Amino acid sequence: MELIQKHATEILLLLFLIVTFLQSGIDKVTDWNGNLSFIKGHFKSSPLKNYVPVLLAIILVIEILAGALMFVGIFQLATTGQKEMALIGTELSALSLIFLLIGQRLAKDYAGAMTLAVYFIIAIFGVYLLNS
Repeated sequence: MELIQKHATEILLLLFLIVTFLQSGIDKVTDWNGNLSFIKGHFKSSPLKNYVPVLLAIILVIEILAGALMFVGIFQLATTGQKEMALIGTELSALSLIFLLIGQRLAKDYAGAMTLAVYFIIAIFGVYLLNS
């Protein structure tokens, strides 16, 4: 219980990111065709239009991996105080947000790109906390 209290900020931040990335990844798995159709339409005028299925699969893998590592990271923080898995998961979440930002900017969806900034700030704050 002492480790949970000691790392409460990190654990709460990780829970937020886990919900964000695992939900997104699970949604892509359960509704692959719907997501693919939406994203293809979104990127129809961008240089990425021919690579949407591969890029969506890459984002899916990164999101699921990030969520899983952060989930394991919470367990490690709460039991041993180790931060490595949580840090790697948080770094992957920030990296996936950068990839998503690139896509939003290339699709000229500036409002969508702007909303990613909130998640990125949270992820970077997590990286900062887990590195200290």
